[in-house]
Amino acid sequence: MKSVLLSLSALLAGIGLLTSCSEAGNAYWITAENNGNDPNTWICFQKDLNVGSVPKSMPVRIAADSKYWLYINGEPVITEGGVKRGPTPDDTYMDQVDLAPYLSKGENCISVLLWYFGKEGFSHKSSGEAALFVDSKLLKSDSTWVATVHPAFFTPEGEEPNFRLPESNIGFDARKDITDWTARYNAEWPAAKQIGTEGDAPWGKLYDRVIPQWRNQGLNDYVSVELRKGEVADTIYAKLPYNCHAMPYMSVTAPEGLSIDIRTDHYMGGSQPNVFAQYITRDGEQTYLNPGWMNGEYVIYTVPAGVTVNEVKYLETGYDTDFSGSFSSSDEFLNRIWDKARRTLYVTMRDTYMDCPDRERAQWWGDEVNESGEAFYALSPSSHLLMKKGMYELINWQCPDSSIFAPVPAGNWEKELPGQMLASVGRYGFWNYYLNTGDIEPIRDLYDGVSKYLAMWNREPDGTIQPRTGGWHWGDWGMNIDKRALYNAWYYIALDGQKNMAQALGRTAEADSIASEMSALKEAFNRVFWTGKAYRSPDYTEDTDDRVQALAVVAGLADKEKHDAIADVFATTFWASPYMEKYVGEALFMMGRGEDALARTRERFGPMVDDELHTTLWEGWGIGTDGYGGGTTNHAWSGGTLTLLSQYVCGVRPLEPGYEVAEIAPMPSGLEYATAVVPTVKGLLMAGFNDSESAFTLNIELPEGVKAVVRLPYGGEVKEISTHGIHEFTVKK
Repeated sequence: MKSVLLSLSALLAGIGLLTSCSEAGNAYWITAENNGNDPNTWICFQKDLNVGSVPKSMPVRIAADSKYWLYINGEPVITEGGVKRGPTPDDTYMDQVDLAPYLSKGENCISVLLWYFGKEGFSHKSSGEAALFVDSKLLKSDSTWVATVHPAFFTPEGEEPNFRLPESNIGFDARKDITDWTARYNAEWPAAKQIGTEGDAPWGKLYDRVIPQWRNQGLNDYVSVELRKGEVADTIYAKLPYNCHAMPYMSVTAPEGLSIDIRTDHYMGGSQPNVFAQYITRDGEQTYLNPGWMNGEYVIYTVPAGVTVNEVKYLETGYDTDFSGSFSSSDEFLNRIWDKARRTLYVTMRDTYMDCPDRERAQWWGDEVNESGEAFYALSPSSHLLMKKGMYELINWQCPDSSIFAPVPAGNWEKELPGQMLASVGRYGFWNYYLNTGDIEPIRDLYDGVSKYLAMWNREPDGTIQPRTGGWHWGDWGMNIDKRALYNAWYYIALDGQKNMAQALGRTAEADSIASEMSALKEAFNRVFWTGKAYRSPDYTEDTDDRVQALAVVAGLADKEKHDAIADVFATTFWASPYMEKYVGEALFMMGRGEDALARTRERFGPMVDDELHTTLWEGWGIGTDGYGGGTTNHAWSGGTLTLLSQYVCGVRPLEPGYEVAEIAPMPSGLEYATAVVPTVKGLLMAGFNDSESAFTLNIELPEGVKAVVRLPYGGEVKEISTHGIHEFTVKK
């Protein structure tokens, strides 16, 4: 498929900044005369464009509420263009597309199918007006376009998707279809209605979408197709190769008026309805590709008597990134959890990072912190843009009182989760983005917003941080959550990130002031919360919280003399959810107990890694009767082990922003061998070791432009490497 994106550099140049206005004349927001702005409205737009000679390039800005499909002369150019609305509470995202590769000399039929959600959601802010905006030198949206509401689309009867999703179920009545409408100009349609110009409410200003267009994998065969016969209807269970974003396709022969139901085995993912599709047949042979994606392990077609199914396929779309990172070792279980974590990560990426692709599709920032950390080790650098987009959204939605909340963009959510907000702006969130990418732009743009939020937190008389209850006083899923101590540790980690950002921006005095604040908080934290055996809030009466011990270690609040006692807590206490378990494992590695970290990982994650029915990791420790209400089976917050295996077992992490200098400090942790390939912004970095009874051997391959500090285990030396290429080191035992 020809590339329709402008260069990545052009996208990066405009991230977070308003785009320039039209170069000549006005482009308008347009809609159809017969549009009533009902939820789940589909509108056809067309323009007859005469081109004297095909230009070398034709950059076009396209915006929509909510999604669009673009065709030129009947050929698809963009499948599901646009991202869910809300760079700020008042504004709209736009795409930048080069149409030149698709144009022909002479007449060209430009066709756009627009899907207007018309509903609020946890990841979408509706403008309230279904409309399209197109702007370039040669092509502008105005009343010279024609437009009509597509008569075949409808909202099926039945349960609507739960309130978190702005998408509706999609119904399509093939008897009312406008056959092959994208291949010809429909001059008889009414003129499009001009309803606003750029910058007008309710769509506001236009911001670059930041992220690339979706990767389109084309139509593919299912892994297997099983037909289950029934008295009234047959059911087809079509197995996908893995949990993915699938647009179901079918070819059938049928009389008119029969209804086919299409959904996945994840329709009730997380115990809440998400989306299904309904197709009503016309007479004869026909094909249908559902334009809305759904996810799962199986697509389920329910086909009534009288319908002959000729073929079923699926079209996979998803975030445009490569599975460039890898991990392999002598432990097959660890290999499988790494791979399963990457698959889970990918299915939770689209318009934003998501907690899950079925129940919510929402950008919860506690999840995003873990997910983005995994992406730096698993996916090619194009994945970094999804976090960058989220960073701008988080601060651009900052409230007048300086509080921040997630998920955003949001039309029906406004509650602050204080713990997650601290995680987002701290060392594991914003700072980790800069450390891995070297991209200072969002740090420069967003630092003041971070500072305003952290300044909202007050001190107790004893010097610790007073917890903010926010809109949801959430610490983690599960029981025995010592929130006061937990929030204090998260605040310290947030201060660490703020200090690092201040230093990177040259705000030395500010960084020094934050360092003093951290020192005072560390003293108070240990004085107030340390009991001699563990960290506990004085008024906390439940079982000791392993999460608090973990954060105390990774934050740097717990000195080395406390490590043995904390390790004893980890040996007997298992309250952390899969989300917080990442920090427990990291604490064990940081305390030099890698074998304990891996043993705990095998014990806790064993059932979900060994589960052959699901290709992704679960939200909680159990599913079905062993689970808890609301748990999903595709939650990337559970994939923190991926990060730990690459970062600690193989020892790879950036020491200086953008991998100017990498640290390679492997911790064998009882493994005979392990190798990680890390897709840095400078290229692929490989680190692999063999650990035998007599010697430890480390092989590394550095991409050009990366220096490395190599820390060898077993009392080996520290080596500084300044040349790219392959290097080998051996430590005799």
